[in-house]
Amino acid sequence: MKQIILPFRTGKPLLTDVPAPSVQPGTVLIRTAASVISTGTERMLIDFGKANWWGKIQQQPEKVKQVLDKIKTDGISPTIRAVRSKLDKPIPLGYSQAGVIVAVGAGIQDLKIGDRIASNGTHAELVCVPRNLVARIPDNVPDESAAFTVLGAIALQGIRLAQPTLGETIVVYGLGLIGQLTAQLLLANGCRVLGIDLKEGRLQKAADKGVEPIRNATEEQIKSLTNGFGADAVII
Repeated sequence: MKQIILPFRTGKPLLTDVPAPSVQPGTVLIRTAASVISTGTERMLIDFGKANWWGKIQQQPEKVKQVLDKIKTDGISPTIRAVRSKLDKPIPLGYSQAGVIVAVGAGIQDLKIGDRIASNGTHAELVCVPRNLVARIPDNVPDESAAFTVLGAIALQGIRLAQPTLGETIVVYGLGLIGQLTAQLLLANGCRVLGIDLKEGRLQKAADKGVEPIRNATEEQIKSLTNGFGADAVII
């Protein structure tokens, strides 16, 4: 089957042939109909792969301590081999897709072959996903819309942590894909939403949905827009 993978050594995504997964107990096997490119996450991974050694260190300084600790315990040569092995191992891209179940693993009683499913599967023709990471798609929702489910769930989790109520003013800082979804969910929840971003296109897209766009926001600007009270919550 076809799958999109990213070798960390080169940072160049590849469409390649890989063995198809088999269904496991507690999982379902899904044939993909649509998947969403998460531009922020996937671009970050690609940029990391394209960076040179120094660039990789700058992007993940917490890993440097792990490498130094491994040198102390295992020595330089084994550590170098381990780091090179890690960089040579490609990772699958994607984590939000929709498709049709083609096999059901043991222990799952509430799903069946032929059900349309949204999941956190990767960009691949077939994905095997645990039951707790899939949801049945309503008949009136097209695959292309259902493929956004996991991204929407991430946005919804931020909102649940903020616990907004009707009429509150919420700042959404960053209006990328998940920021746009967050803002729309907040509007549907009856909140006033102030959206902050540096890119005019993102601000305009949010404004078209009812968000009040702010570029290069300051604390004083937020207070002036809220009669001196400030925001009730900020979601970054």
